[in-house]
Amino acid sequence: MENTKNETLLMIIWVQSLIATLGSLFFSEILGYVPCELCWIQRIFMYPLVVIYGAALFKKDSSIALPGIIHSGIGMFVSLYHYLVQKLPALQEAGGSCGAVPCNTEYVNYLGFVTIPFLAGIAFIIIFVMHIMLFKNRGRNE
Repeated sequence: MENTKNETLLMIIWVQSLIATLGSLFFSEILGYVPCELCWIQRIFMYPLVVIYGAALFKKDSSIALPGIIHSGIGMFVSLYHYLVQKLPALQEAGGSCGAVPCNTEYVNYLGFVTIPFLAGIAFIIIFVMHIMLFKNRGRNE
């Protein structure tokens, strides 16, 4: 590891991915909310981040976390689309035919705008931005 700042960034990213993963499992396994197809896609991109960044943190090598920025970038766009399906009337019809559980279903809606895809999107954005900071920090140290 180049320095402790990189290790701190990896720790923040790993904790964020762990919280998001545990949060999604809480919604489905504890509260019983059945994930829609877009939720499953977001999970496919979030869950490996716990392992990717955990391994990078354990080995103290940020270079092995490169797949993380790809996963978080794609997940960010899927979350944004899913959120728009929930909130934009023009896209809500498309979300109704998403699968067994309609993608426009809002299990939670805190403050009128905080839904599960919103929470996932924020997590992906935090991870993506922190990884860019990790890249910039590595570039200065090389």
